Amino acid sequence: MGIAHNNRPQIKICGLTDISEAKECAASGIDAIGFVFFPKSPRNLTIDQARNISLALPQNIKKVGVFVNPSFSFVMERVKNCCLDLVQLHGQETQAFIKTLNQENINVIKTLFIDSVPSLDDANNYNAHSYLVECGKGKLPGGNAIDWDFKSSKKFGENHPLILAGGLSPKNIEKAIEDSYPDAVDVSSGVEYRPGKKDISKIKEFVKIVTNCSINKKTDKIF
Repeated sequence: MGIAHNNRPQIKICGLTDISEAKECAASGIDAIGFVFFPKSPRNLTIDQARNISLALPQNIKKVGVFVNPSFSFVMERVKNCCLDLVQLHGQETQAFIKTLNQENINVIKTLFIDSVPSLDDANNYNAHSYLVECGKGKLPGGNAIDWDFKSSKKFGENHPLILAGGLSPKNIEKAIEDSYPDAVDVSSGVEYRPGKKDISKIKEFVKIVTNCSINKKTDKIF
């Protein structure tokens, strides 16, 4: 754990599917990139696709694999072959499953939901490296572009490493940070022109706004 850059939240861009877009994202000043391994998502990647993108990124950009109720072997195959630095679990995974990943020296981000389960009250059931919080509405586990009351996550973030996600965009990110004081922010659909295809101008705008935000607290370095 440490102090995030200039006391601003760290930035993860999730759902990358294209090498050139990933490289432009990396050059924009972000901290991490997310690869989705969920067949029902329009941002789903094969092992080869994710590995090729990973190998094209600078080492300072952390690679996060996003999974929904996966098997242990499914996760480990992608950790080993796609150069993943962290694993994000976006379903109803158990503490035993997280413990097994921890025993492999894998840092786990566990997703919790405001309007679904597992909820913020379930955080003590896990021993995660950090927690991603979003509303939990929509047909997909994430990437639904649904706005919600970001302030409802602020108290949780006072006691847990908090990644804010869900419905973020250049239009609302400054207010979202003011409302929740997150250690990191995670955006996907809010910087796309279609699912899985990023709008680099929106990403640059998003990064610029976050970089100019100060959350005035000791922030856990998530990535």
